[in-house]
Amino acid sequence: MNEVTMTADRLQELVDRFRDARIAVLGDFFLDKYLDVDPQLAEPSVETGKTAHQVIGVRCSPGAAGTVTSNLHALGARQLYAIGFTGDDGEGFDLRKQLTQLGCSTKHLHVANDRFTPTYLKPRDANVAGLEAEHSRLDTKNRFPTPLSIEQQIIDSTDELLTEVDAVIVLDQVDVEDSGVVTKLVCQTLSRRAETTKGVVYWADSRRRIQHFSGLVIKPNQFEVMGIEKPLPDEEVPVDELLQAARGLRERNGAPVVVTRGSHGMVVSDPKWTEVPGVRVDGPIDPTGAGDSVTAGAVLALCAGATLAEAALIGNLVASITIQQVNTTGTASPQQLLDRLEVWTAQRR
Repeated sequence: MNEVTMTADRLQELVDRFRDARIAVLGDFFLDKYLDVDPQLAEPSVETGKTAHQVIGVRCSPGAAGTVTSNLHALGARQLYAIGFTGDDGEGFDLRKQLTQLGCSTKHLHVANDRFTPTYLKPRDANVAGLEAEHSRLDTKNRFPTPLSIEQQIIDSTDELLTEVDAVIVLDQVDVEDSGVVTKLVCQTLSRRAETTKGVVYWADSRRRIQHFSGLVIKPNQFEVMGIEKPLPDEEVPVDELLQAARGLRERNGAPVVVTRGSHGMVVSDPKWTEVPGVRVDGPIDPTGAGDSVTAGAVLALCAGATLAEAALIGNLVASITIQQVNTTGTASPQQLLDRLEVWTAQRR
């Protein structure tokens, strides 16, 4: 298996081209809503006697497909478009506000009166550092089929933007099939568009259904490739077994495959199977959103003319930076990528 290489001059060349990229992000846009709680202010409820936790700060940021968008913005993408839907609710207002502040067009983020804006509500102790500060999360998700009218709006928006963008990133976040943006109909349509639209990068990531795509670059993790639904803690797939299964997936997909391997980095299929080592990092980490930051860095690199292996390496560099940002939606800057390449190169010696 080949191994990727990268010089600082080559990375700078690619990073300089990020500012030309126009990217549509199609998928499940969540609102990440952090509630900073002061435990010392807790008081019993007069009505129930239960503890009333006191919120002293509220922070919102785009999550899921929004995390991809945040990373694209931080890395300097020229133009961003959101394709999907929100509910007609306060969470939708907050989400659109956050996306607009990133310079992302929300024209194609449709409002649906009968849908929730998917939301991850994250209470945490304000005076405690690290992940141990987090309380149990509260999730708001849609659990019933997405109406055909919304599916058609998403397809029409995609077709409208195809002449305006260099890449379409597809992010399928929800657990219940056909309840989000990337339904079977939308998935099938994207496969047809990828076959007929030249010059546009199509990249897909899915929490549950990565093997449902065809004709798009896909980013499964090692367990999804093997069909392991509930891996054990610290479980790893032997690389020989992984490559054998990944080759079969590449053949079925009819397009490149990028397989993530946690701290070990990735292996990519095209033009030849290549190992892309990860970056070793020290200290506390928060892996939430790591895959989304990989996607942002890799797709920008492909738009800039990188090989698939180079793009995967840039995705690794981005993720190694974002996972070190705890209790927030992490992003990385172009300068941080250049600094992190020095670390990665030193670790290879």
